Amino acid sequence: MKSFKAALFDLDGTLVDTEHQYTIFWAETGKKYRADVPNLAQAIKGTTLVQIFQRYFPDKQWQREITEALDRWEARMTYDIIPGALDFVRDIRSHGVKCAIVTSSNIKKMDVFRNRQPEFCALFDRILTSEDFAASKPNPGCYLKGAETFGCTIDECVVFEDAFTGLQAGMSAGIFTVGLTTYNSREAISSLCNYAIDNFVGLTYDGVTDILDSHSG
Repeated sequence: MKSFKAALFDLDGTLVDTEHQYTIFWAETGKKYRADVPNLAQAIKGTTLVQIFQRYFPDKQWQREITEALDRWEARMTYDIIPGALDFVRDIRSHGVKCAIVTSSNIKKMDVFRNRQPEFCALFDRILTSEDFAASKPNPGCYLKGAETFGCTIDECVVFEDAFTGLQAGMSAGIFTVGLTTYNSREAISSLCNYAIDNFVGLTYDGVTDILDSHSG
């Protein structure tokens, strides 16, 4: 049976149901500042705030206004856990698996999340944020750093992701990548991951090892 020692999780859309709230924020922000950019909310998915500013909002006054608005927005957001995620993380931890959140979000946003979901956050051995990476997803560096954090090889890790850029990062890192159909269809992500699931309901450590076994060799 093929085992794994570390689980590396994206946050938004993978562990917590927040993506639709960000879509609303960036759609409104795009209309206010960059009406010339169609579908801005989709274009910025999986990128850091610094990258969004560099690419779409170079004006320093815009950046200050948007940062303040985003801080207020995130403070009001709901952070509902994706179905089955809590039980799944508890189960794999009971088998000695190290768990990390690997997110493009910054420390300030993660402080809000910790305050909203302290019990859930306590299950993770490490939380890696945008401040920890030189480049954002789809660059594989974030997941390679996650593996390095636990002293694991890429073959000893599993990535859980939902966004196209994150799935690409996991696969480019050479790590077995499980894609979630939270906001994208199974057909849309199937070529970007090793295996697809709808959510974590019913998934266990043994279930993941079975998946790994079926894809080994």
